[in-house]
Amino acid sequence: MLPPRHLSPHHRAVCGALAALLLPVLLAGCGSAGGHSVRAAGDAATPSASASASAASPSASVSPSATATPGAGSSAARGAAGATSGPASPSGRPATPNAPAATKPAAPRPDTPAAPRPTGGRPVTSTPPAPAPPAVALVRSTATGGRSVALTFDDGPGPATGPILDLLAQYHVRATFCMVGTNAAANPALVRRIVAEGHRLCDHTVHHPQPLHALSHDRQVQEITAAKDMILDAAGAGTPVTWFRAPGGDFTAENEQIAARAGMRSLSWSVDPRDWSRPGTAAIVSAVQRGLRPGGVVLMHDGGGDRSQTVAALRLLLPWLTAQGYCFDLPAS
Repeated sequence: MLPPRHLSPHHRAVCGALAALLLPVLLAGCGSAGGHSVRAAGDAATPSASASASAASPSASVSPSATATPGAGSSAARGAAGATSGPASPSGRPATPNAPAATKPAAPRPDTPAAPRPTGGRPVTSTPPAPAPPAVALVRSTATGGRSVALTFDDGPGPATGPILDLLAQYHVRATFCMVGTNAAANPALVRRIVAEGHRLCDHTVHHPQPLHALSHDRQVQEITAAKDMILDAAGAGTPVTWFRAPGGDFTAENEQIAARAGMRSLSWSVDPRDWSRPGTAAIVSAVQRGLRPGGVVLMHDGGGDRSQTVAALRLLLPWLTAQGYCFDLPAS
């Protein structure tokens, strides 16, 4: 077709007639394409449908109707579609307009830390350490006080127990025997004789461990309570075991409390002639005579080795004590 300036009037008339015939067709085609674009924009602008589809199938791709066809529709329709579809997601899909923004979990407040919870759901609480038990007053005097003395014998019963019982009976003396559990179990007849003659019993542990405080708490409990049971087995049920004496005098607040819970007082002494070391009969007698005060408790031994010096010293001490006006008593209970 020649440029308009070269057309003759006849040609212009023909072109005008053709334009008039083709205009409705062109308008109809444009209207169809524009309608498709408007529907696409309308689909993209329906956030509830898109959000529901995304929630139902997160991996499903966006329907082609949700994006405008390149080059189709007016620029206004494409602008509307772009405004409603929002920015593309990292996967290339349009972001859902009504999807809530991702939020960081709130950090716990520093002033109210969350307690760790075990599987059961209860808060974990730390158990505070148990307070140290209070010390128990040690017995170091006789029950009546005054011009009295309490004789106590450790580590038996053993070979020296019988001769000592004979001497005590001769002077009408009541004494206290602090027994090792294994020795009581090995000599039940002697234990029963001690009780029958009016003497009293004391717990001196099962095995005489030294130092007692170095054992674990459970081991100390076993040494003290099992010894009492062994003494009772030998002496007979119901026999009083009134006191506990720690081996070597190793008393602590811990073992004193263990004894107290078992119904026993902790029995110490005020005079120790160290007869267990076999210093000689005269040394044992002299140590008692120098150290004794009214109401005193004397420590000697009827077991744990050769106690012949102790028996010999007792033959001298019993008449001397009687001559000094001492009466024989039991320890305070």
